[in-house]
Amino acid sequence: MKTLTLKNKYQTNATILPNDFIDNYMVDANGEFVKVYLFLLRHLDDPCSSITISTIADCLNNTEKDVLRAFRYWEKADLLRVERDADGRITGLELQKTAMPGKSDLAGSKGTQVQESSGNKAVPIDTFRAQKEIKSLLFIAEQYLGKTLTHTEMETITYFYDTLHMSADLIEYLLESCVENGHKSMHYIQKVAFSWSEAGVETVAQAKEQSALYSRSCYTVLNAFGIKNRGPASSELVFIKKWSEEYGFSSDIIEEACRRTISATHQPSFEYADSILTRWHDNGIRHLKDIAHLDEERQKELSAGRAGRKPRAASRNLNNFERRSYDMDSLEEQLLNSN
Repeated sequence: MKTLTLKNKYQTNATILPNDFIDNYMVDANGEFVKVYLFLLRHLDDPCSSITISTIADCLNNTEKDVLRAFRYWEKADLLRVERDADGRITGLELQKTAMPGKSDLAGSKGTQVQESSGNKAVPIDTFRAQKEIKSLLFIAEQYLGKTLTHTEMETITYFYDTLHMSADLIEYLLESCVENGHKSMHYIQKVAFSWSEAGVETVAQAKEQSALYSRSCYTVLNAFGIKNRGPASSELVFIKKWSEEYGFSSDIIEEACRRTISATHQPSFEYADSILTRWHDNGIRHLKDIAHLDEERQKELSAGRAGRKPRAASRNLNNFERRSYDMDSLEEQLLNSN
């Protein structure tokens, strides 16, 4: 058989991704975290590479906080070592080996057990991972809230994880977003967690979308009503969620209802705006042009009603006019005598 001669004109410019990362780490990680890891891996051996957190965020179309959250995740997974200076600022990153003792033999076996390092007791992998994630979440919560957690607060965070089935990165984003908005109360954080659960929010991306919708809707209403320097009260928030989520109205329609409310009542009134939006919802309004069409139809009905009432009124007045009989000869004689 004739020997084949192979010629290579292909210039290799590739990043090698260990199979162990795909088998054991990628499955459980948030997609945004995987993107950050791959980006770091891509620039690992690039001698001309000079990156910053801002650069990574821009390249991946993320925020810097998303990147820092990914760093913390891979640091917890022992795949990244973050170097910090005395002030806690990140000065360097070092990717660690992906191989975890015994883990490659356990991939895909949900019921497989590993030995605890402190003894001989066998613990299911999922339980071991859950304990590690909850411990990490409690630590992160203390950092965000700036205090030592009470027993009740620890139970609440564990409830998010065990009962609401929120992922660790979603709970971390929950804490981050609430604290950023000035809410460190666990009661408030719990209310947000419940609302996300009811809305079917399962990922950080979905939570961001939900938060953006909430922010846009609230800002639209409060701004249209001229309400400054405060967020919506709980009763007001019920109306806002009803208009944006239940009715599915866009911000321009809600803003128009608020504008008409101010014109009619000269003050903010969520009840009055709700009556307008409920009527529009019942009439199938979806766009501003639908409102204009509804206004035209309403005006025609009013005009027709007024036109129909006028003849009836005139007829009624004529029919009710008291007819008098006069002695015309006598009147004529009186007129002549007066001269």
